Amino acid sequence: MSLQGDRQDLSRPGRFRRAAVSLGWVALGALLTWGLLANPLGLSKLDTLRHRLLGDHPVQDTGAGAEGTTQLWTCGMHPQIIEKEPGQCPICGMDLVPLRQEASSPAASAGGTPKATREILFYRNPMDPTITSPVPAKDDMGMDYVPVYAEEVAAGPTVTIDPAVVQNMNVVTEGVKRGDLSREIRTVGYLEYDQQKMVTVTTKYPGWIEKVYVNYVGEPVAKGDALFEIYSPELLQTEQDLLSAIEFARRMENGTEEARDRAQKLVEASRQRLDYWDVTPEQIRRLEETGKVFRTLTVVAPAGGVVMKRMPGLEGMASRPGMELFHIADLSSLWLSVEAFEDQIAWLRVGSEAQVSLSYFPGETFVGRVRYIEPQVNEKTRTVPLKLEVPNPRGRLRAGMYATVEFDPVMVRDAVLVPRLAVLRTGQRNLVIVALGGGRFAPRQVELGPEGERQIAIRSGLNPGERVVTSAQFLIDSESNLQEAVQKLLASREGAGSTEAQPAQQH
Repeated sequence: MSLQGDRQDLSRPGRFRRAAVSLGWVALGALLTWGLLANPLGLSKLDTLRHRLLGDHPVQDTGAGAEGTTQLWTCGMHPQIIEKEPGQCPICGMDLVPLRQEASSPAASAGGTPKATREILFYRNPMDPTITSPVPAKDDMGMDYVPVYAEEVAAGPTVTIDPAVVQNMNVVTEGVKRGDLSREIRTVGYLEYDQQKMVTVTTKYPGWIEKVYVNYVGEPVAKGDALFEIYSPELLQTEQDLLSAIEFARRMENGTEEARDRAQKLVEASRQRLDYWDVTPEQIRRLEETGKVFRTLTVVAPAGGVVMKRMPGLEGMASRPGMELFHIADLSSLWLSVEAFEDQIAWLRVGSEAQVSLSYFPGETFVGRVRYIEPQVNEKTRTVPLKLEVPNPRGRLRAGMYATVEFDPVMVRDAVLVPRLAVLRTGQRNLVIVALGGGRFAPRQVELGPEGERQIAIRSGLNPGERVVTSAQFLIDSESNLQEAVQKLLASREGAGSTEAQPAQQH
């Protein structure tokens, strides 16, 4: 055959491909021959070269590490990413961390039989565990399927994480404790006068005020201090009736017993009438001792405190019964008006203590007690008004001041407590991640009790002394859910037949 005919035959596509394959096998044979001659014992190197040339499933290169294995690198957030060199994760950009590998046995290190490999049941999609394959595969994004090992399925949803990955994930744990659960209730209010310690000064008889001893609002007075003098014809007549009854009883001392009793009853009736008109016992006694009527009667303060109201122009004013002349408030204690939400009232009751702080006295707190809880909820604000009694012995607190109130009632005593950050709420169940030690974590369903500001009471599912994860538990729970889904998928496969009989589920 001529050279021109040979060129025409090689130009055909089928013959060209056969020629290229033949040349490739010749080159592979030459390389293998050279490798055997150069390094007859380096079979692992040649095996790796064969896999790379033929495109088979890659294997780890041996002999590069201190223990005979090449160090691999993975991402703490995406364990399906495995690289041979340090770098950054192509998904989240985090720095890759060393991948923990099983230590080789002494026989393997000495060149003997290597340690038995882990049994791979199947491969799952890294994004959707329900999509599996019996052989290595890639998803639509080009990500490698993750192998599912037999020991992982047997261990249940427990997750084992490398200590370096745990540190990078900032996993924080806290112990489960037993104690009293308190709930902090914080609200604001304002001070006002104690309504039980306010008195109004008035007269029960008509008259004219001739002299006033208290002349301005805010003046302190003590119980029994003189407020004003009043002239009243009716009061003057009653005083005269008392003196006349006393004189008649003195004349009846030598009379019959019936006459003496009648005279004494007249004296008692006159005294009682003066007492009903708020004449003090001291004034009545002085009237009887002197035997002279008083033209004006001095009206005294019925209680001590501060004058909060005074009718202007009292001196010379005609007074009628029931006219409010003075208001006196006792400031030894004040009332603090606050409001609490309806879901907080269940933990408050009459007598509950509260810490009261005011911006006027920085760094200082006062103690108040609940005196009254209104029986009705405000329909607009959904709050309930309360009244607290706050002692004011030195008189520094004043009505109208704003205050911050903090309650700390005990909701549950001797309860199992965990931080609120440790609870994962799914809507249908509540989970916590329990740290088992040695980098192992397991999700556990719990029954919640009352919730405080920072802690939650656990009714069942945990015991004191265990440790729960309070940070990064969402990442651990997601990995645990993947393993749980793999277990359910494996159980369903065992019910329908063997795993090898099932076709690969790929989307």
